[in-house]
Amino acid sequence: MSWVAFFVTIGIVLAYWVAPTILSPFRTPLRTLVGPPSRSWFWGHVKDELLGGDGSTLLKWSARYGHVFRLKMLMNIDSLVTTDSKALSYILTNFDGYSKPGIARAFMVKLMGNGILTAEGETFRKQNPAFGPAQIRELMDVFLEKAAELRDIWATSVEEKSDDIRARIDVLPGLSRVALDIIGLAAPTILGAQSGFGYEFNALNSSGQVNPLSQALGQILGSTTQLSALNTIMDFMPALQIFPTRRQTDRSAARETMMKIGRELVRAKRAAILASSGKDMGSSVKDFDGKDLLTLLMKGNMAADIPESQRLSDEEVIAQIPTFFVAGHESTASSMSWCLYALSLDKRVQEKLREELLSIATDSPSMDDLMSLPYLDAVTRETLRLYPVVVSLLRQATKDDYIPLDKPFLDKHGRSHNVIPIRAGDQIMIPITSVNNSEQFWGKDASEFKPERWAHIPEAASSIQGVWSNIYTFSGGPRACIGWRFALVEFKAIIFTLLRAFEFELAVPPEDIIRRTGIVMRPVVRSEIDRGSQLPLLIKPLH
Repeated sequence: MSWVAFFVTIGIVLAYWVAPTILSPFRTPLRTLVGPPSRSWFWGHVKDELLGGDGSTLLKWSARYGHVFRLKMLMNIDSLVTTDSKALSYILTNFDGYSKPGIARAFMVKLMGNGILTAEGETFRKQNPAFGPAQIRELMDVFLEKAAELRDIWATSVEEKSDDIRARIDVLPGLSRVALDIIGLAAPTILGAQSGFGYEFNALNSSGQVNPLSQALGQILGSTTQLSALNTIMDFMPALQIFPTRRQTDRSAARETMMKIGRELVRAKRAAILASSGKDMGSSVKDFDGKDLLTLLMKGNMAADIPESQRLSDEEVIAQIPTFFVAGHESTASSMSWCLYALSLDKRVQEKLREELLSIATDSPSMDDLMSLPYLDAVTRETLRLYPVVVSLLRQATKDDYIPLDKPFLDKHGRSHNVIPIRAGDQIMIPITSVNNSEQFWGKDASEFKPERWAHIPEAASSIQGVWSNIYTFSGGPRACIGWRFALVEFKAIIFTLLRAFEFELAVPPEDIIRRTGIVMRPVVRSEIDRGSQLPLLIKPLH
């Protein structure tokens, strides 16, 4: 091939990727929407207002520009933002009409493989791990045992650190480790015993040694914070990834470590299931005694009543492993930290909740006992409403459409519209924080932590069709978080154990705690930003 032909080929490839991006702002009907001005052609609003933020900017824009507006994504591509409940319900429940954007899926595949977070169409419909109440009930002992380990570690730390029966502890590492241990036992990802049961990370009692899987997980999570134009272009333009960067090489090696361990586990797990059932396929595989999520997934996949077209391949099962860890570990730890933060700011709520929790006569309640506590449920709902760990979601229209609205909006020319015209390929941002914290839905006190509001939900909030409660923290529709029941029971079990053992008080001024988003939204100390995420609390044992 001549040099001329080579450069012509490169030019065609670049034109294929870049031309639609350049032309998009001139073709989309979203160009007529009101919205904030962009300060950068490449970054749009992404770098300054969205990445690393806490959703407050989107909330301010919603208050300023109304329930329908547009913002600029990478390379100044217009994106629809709406807080209209009818529009959001339409978008989230229209499975085939609004998918995850292709560039976002490509990024997630590079990050974690082709699991349920990146699947679409029939592939998505097949990937449905068992997260029902019956399966989660089997995990209650795991939740409570690990919560008790964290409780005992903090109690020992207080004794060692302080003479006044309380000590300053950064609670975020402990919450992260307990969530990692739990997901390790619930969704095993490394071959431990020959039986192939759940794997004990032992993160809570680690002596500093890091196993290969947790090291790979750390590499993948850490790589998402390295923001630069080059990294962003390489992440979102697959054609350029023939020239891999150091970050991409490290990330690929980490993902391959996860997949290699997963392949070993899947082989051993299948052998154990088949040895127990004595058959290649059949309903008897359901009798195999395994409580972890991977066993539940494989048992369901191997059952005789599952059509062949709906069975997952080994690679599809293995691809769930990074998803289990990233989604099930980071999100729960962050949610629990925000709960303790909110309780530390409001002693009345903390004492009222503790009184309810201490009314249970045992440290090991059943799942039904735990889920029947009304004030614990209200605190959980209010925490997840006010502090959603994922501040927004992206969708992309697969065809030209008109999105219905509860109420009309005015475009930048002053014209009124009862629907939002959308073009195939247009991007849509679901502003979770804006909806969860909106005065439109929750009243003038929407920004305040008030668990009592759940005794009488505002009529406007009843129109929010999330998969759980009247919030979008777990999203909604067929792509909603499949692990929301798991997350709720785990959350409540750990808060139950910790609040029965300790009093919590914020160790820094309230205004010194700010929110920052990486994979999820986490607390940061404003005066110690260089130390990364942390939540320092003063902890005092009750007894």
